Amino acid sequence: MPVIDSTTLAVIDSSASPLSADSVSRKPYSHATWEIDPRLPLSYQLMLHHPYFAFASKPVVVRSDLKLFKGKESLFYALIGLLLTFSFMRQAFPKYFNDLFRLLFRTTIKQKQISEQLMQTPLPSLLLNVFFVFTAGMYIDLLLQHYGHTPVDNFWLLSLYCSLGLTIMYVVKFFGLKVAGWLFNIKAAADAYIFVVFIINKVIGIFLLPFWCYLSFLGGNAYTVVMVLSWCGIAILLIYRLLLTYASIRNQVKFNPFHFFLYLCAFEIAPFY
Repeated sequence: MPVIDSTTLAVIDSSASPLSADSVSRKPYSHATWEIDPRLPLSYQLMLHHPYFAFASKPVVVRSDLKLFKGKESLFYALIGLLLTFSFMRQAFPKYFNDLFRLLFRTTIKQKQISEQLMQTPLPSLLLNVFFVFTAGMYIDLLLQHYGHTPVDNFWLLSLYCSLGLTIMYVVKFFGLKVAGWLFNIKAAADAYIFVVFIINKVIGIFLLPFWCYLSFLGGNAYTVVMVLSWCGIAILLIYRLLLTYASIRNQVKFNPFHFFLYLCAFEIAPFY
């Protein structure tokens, strides 16, 4: 049994004996002596000098061949952020969203009243415009990545450039229409046109969100099908925007439909080329 005195501690295992080479386990033989430090607890010193458990030894570093693969985690987190942002806006401004979709599919006499209600809530309108810029920017980035036309290798930097490009384009368009309405004394028609453009942009931003989710993680034929469906939806919304624009300003400004067609070619279609 162990013998402890005031200066040393001796641990002797009298039953220990050499084991055969085919033993499953090997019980270490220990006949160690160390000086007891009165400043430390005895239990702590016993653990440090335990013959069976090497508490004082260095930890064993286990090297594994496990490989860590980096996938689309950043896209997943960005998707979660966009979904949470949209959910927050939907819960914070439910009346604005209801009026937005009521206005989009209604051409009755109450349309003007709904438009005035939407104009009186600038905060959700601004948030949805920003949401459209980011969603459309990342959608354009995905298309550029798919077709290999990427001037920048970094996906997020290219998304930022696409979003900034859309922002600059619509800011210039906004102030250009404001100036044109002031110069030609057609402020009401210019404001109506601006209102329709940004209303459809908000709807496009919401429409692109599920397609951006699919395009981020799909591949092969499924990717092509989803991409074509998104193009069809965007084309339908843009055509509907033209029809709403024509209907909203034809009673305020007298113009030839051919002149309106020339305007569309010069300011709506040509900038994309």
